[in-house]
Amino acid sequence: MEARMNNPVMVLPGTLDALQAAGRTYENTGLPARTVHLVHLRASQINGCSFCVEMHTREALDDGESVERLTAVAAWRESRRFTEAERAALALTEAVTRIADRPESVSDEVWDAAADIYDEKQLAALVMQIATINMWNRVNATIRQPAGAAPRS
Repeated sequence: MEARMNNPVMVLPGTLDALQAAGRTYENTGLPARTVHLVHLRASQINGCSFCVEMHTREALDDGESVERLTAVAAWRESRRFTEAERAALALTEAVTRIADRPESVSDEVWDAAADIYDEKQLAALVMQIATINMWNRVNATIRQPAGAAPRS
């Protein structure tokens, strides 16, 4: 597979820097990097962004995340590998990522579960992380940004 075009963040000056800065919004908020990795991976799975699935899996592994937890992200509700806080973050990720799939975009139940665990700054960082990864997923899926090396024949 070939990309349809050069990635827009490389075409439009300043875009990459701005988005990388947005990607760092969780730093110094107390929102664990481990949670951010799970959020990035789950949204990327939902959006079918193979480039981001691969990249965020690799980043999570590099930061010490286990293969078992990463392979369980797609079925996190049925797994005992995630904390209550991670479950709330994953539920919020799914609601925001699938915002148009239901009459109430993000239910009070999902929001309240996250708000009961995370303080305002952490919750703001979580919302920004979900929004940012969805933007990246949509750009990469639109231009068909390929993931990984070409398979061997």
